[in-house]
Amino acid sequence: MREFRAEDARAEARRLIHDLLGERQPTARSLLNEARTVLGDKRLARCAELAQGAVLTRRSSELAAVAGLLVGTSALGTGWWSTGRGGKIPAPDEVLTATTAIEPWTDLTVLEMLAAWIADDTADLAWGTPIGTVDLNSWQAEDRVALPDDALPGARLVVAFDAGGRLDTEVAPRPDGTTGSDLDFSSLRYSRPAEAQWSWGVAAGLGPHPLPGEDPDPYAVTVDQHAAEQLRQWALRHGATGEHVGPRWQAKGDVIAAVERVDWMWRSGEWFAWWRATSALLSGDPLQLAARMDDISSAP
Repeated sequence: MREFRAEDARAEARRLIHDLLGERQPTARSLLNEARTVLGDKRLARCAELAQGAVLTRRSSELAAVAGLLVGTSALGTGWWSTGRGGKIPAPDEVLTATTAIEPWTDLTVLEMLAAWIADDTADLAWGTPIGTVDLNSWQAEDRVALPDDALPGARLVVAFDAGGRLDTEVAPRPDGTTGSDLDFSSLRYSRPAEAQWSWGVAAGLGPHPLPGEDPDPYAVTVDQHAAEQLRQWALRHGATGEHVGPRWQAKGDVIAAVERVDWMWRSGEWFAWWRATSALLSGDPLQLAARMDDISSAP
């Protein structure tokens, strides 16, 4: 069942990224080549530099953000990058150059922050400025957002729930004569940049994602062989197949490929300790690796 859910997600991601970028099996090279024609050489070079500087377990997320920026720029035009927002908010080009943190996305990387920004701006252009934001961890529909003073019963207003994510709320009369709001969960939708970011990351997977001209190859760096074999055997004992984990892990690329095939996020909770340990193996920090291996030795 877990494998079916993972494959369903990948199939939907491949469908979406094919619709958006014309590819069913996206690669870093094809993405950057396409982005160059839309973003221009200078912006693309900076985006590639930021992706290359990320740890290997984060590279796919950074490239997925580039996919969002590519689709968003195609929709809004390159003027989006140079348009200042007034006050303390610089233009996106300045953010890309200076790696400036912008509220409310300070917990994201620069590329993820810009991708969220362009996803929201594209959503606003398509559906209008939202009247508020809701957290969809709660599926309560009634009175989740404050209504504007001029809201009339029967009106449908836009609400945000995520970067580029929108749904409608209907203004409804209440028995006491006041008006309230009822969220319409069937109206959930994402802007095209947000869809591109999600679908590229899922369809392309964790990697390996070598970048054009990258030398030396970070995926060829060897890993601690003893820890690697322990983690490989742990995965086999906990439901992964030999096809999933592959042969002995010699280099970081072997580990990344195995993590992608295992689909650990679709498995039971103890696999999170395995993910933390494999991430430490990839980091090359012996102290961090030792701590994470202690954690996994105590997992069931």
